[in-house]
Amino acid sequence: MNVGFIGTGSMGSLLIGAFITSGALKPSQIAASNRTIAKVESLAIQYPGLRVKSTNVEAALGRDIVFLCIKPHEFHSVLADIRDSLRQEQLVVSITSPVMLAQLEDWLPCKAAKVIPSITNHVGSGATLCMYGSRVKDTDRERLEQLLRHISEPIRIDEQYTRIVSDLSSCGPAFFAFFVQRFVEAAVEETGISHEDALAVASAMLLGTGRLLTEGGMTPEQIQERVAVPGGITAKALELLNLDCDGMFNRLIRTTHAKYKEDANKVATSLYGEEVNGQ
Repeated sequence: MNVGFIGTGSMGSLLIGAFITSGALKPSQIAASNRTIAKVESLAIQYPGLRVKSTNVEAALGRDIVFLCIKPHEFHSVLADIRDSLRQEQLVVSITSPVMLAQLEDWLPCKAAKVIPSITNHVGSGATLCMYGSRVKDTDRERLEQLLRHISEPIRIDEQYTRIVSDLSSCGPAFFAFFVQRFVEAAVEETGISHEDALAVASAMLLGTGRLLTEGGMTPEQIQERVAVPGGITAKALELLNLDCDGMFNRLIRTTHAKYKEDANKVATSLYGEEVNGQ
């Protein structure tokens, strides 16, 4: 398999590294381009054999799968750049949630898919959310998901739920890392425990809780019931959390959805013009 990457920023470089370290791909099977060529050259030093390409067309030309790891505002120029060099049998995979599959199919002559990776893929964990365009065949789905299984659990979703599942899978690690950070900082401030010790304990706790929810087959409600003895310390603290967090996650979801809608409108305007965006 020959794979191309257009964009080697935070997530593009993470995916490249995860595929290589997991054994899914050899560096020689990957060709990559980036606006800042030094970023690709740095990856090639880290992973000898990775092919550095100076243009997007070179990164996409003849590849079985082409990953587009670029920002929403870059899609117009990148799609216009590569469209004439792509063949019908190639699969282009966007990792950018506000770009619609229908838009990719409008602009490109090949098959189109969209995946939403997660930073957890860096350690071969978490989910990768998969969505497919109308030209994609079962064999294409299996080929892509077989690749993704090396670093994650591929989960097929309906595109209409892109944002909310992205909140849970892709944004979620940052949200829960925020809570761990604030929990640890409060522990240090209130008791004088070292930051290193508090972070080690909290990190192990979070890992164990995740295993209870997956391997242990427990629900969030069951974990709370098992830990919180009526009238006990945990129960008292959960009362406070219920009070302080009331509506917080609803507001969080409304915020991410509003930003997603804003970005999606900008992409549509960029690709089709203001009059189409308004429909």
